Amino acid sequence: MKKTTVLWIILDSIFLIIFNSIFFIVGGTKHNSSVWISYGFIHFAYFMILLTPALIHKSKSAAVFGFSLYSISAVYFFIELVTGIVFIFLSLEKNTVTFLVQLCIAGIYGILLVSNLIANEHTADAEEKRQIQIAYVKELSAKLKGLLDRISDKDAKKKVEKVYDTVYSSPVKSHPDLAQMENNILQSVNELENEISAGNKDKIISLAETLLSAVNERNSRLRNLN
Repeated sequence: MKKTTVLWIILDSIFLIIFNSIFFIVGGTKHNSSVWISYGFIHFAYFMILLTPALIHKSKSAAVFGFSLYSISAVYFFIELVTGIVFIFLSLEKNTVTFLVQLCIAGIYGILLVSNLIANEHTADAEEKRQIQIAYVKELSAKLKGLLDRISDKDAKKKVEKVYDTVYSSPVKSHPDLAQMENNILQSVNELENEISAGNKDKIISLAETLLSAVNERNSRLRNLN
């Protein structure tokens, strides 16, 4: 076990050790059900803070997601700690009020937590989708730029260079309706690579013109769709 892991376990255990020490040393072990209900809710709230890191979506916005979730869990724990301690001191004979009040607090926490988790998932999905879209333009641009260095004929190189400039300046945002068209463009670039390897000037020029037309059409349709 790593040293940092051990240190985190120790840190996480400090509250539990202090709280339980005070609870049992001062109050003993004999309590009515309302006290044990409060005891349980306080521990639940604390364990939710410890569980929060596992709920954070791993992405570039993880720090933002984590801050919002930690804030909700921390506020819930503080409110529950105060509420729970009050009910422990009151030690009500009937546990209905004790249970319902803390259940409502936990319910509000659950709603806020799940709502944020849903919002974070939507944000993460949109972020992932954007990264894929950016990767499409980057991958295509990088491939075309690499092909330019392999073309010796000036006319053919000029045609492919025009395709590269158009792709490089293309919007990274895409649309599901253009998925097939973008896939066809990628396949055409692969065909262009084969023709460049074969040194077929006429075919290179023909494919470059077809590619340029396809990229322009993709960009035009994208503007209309968005």
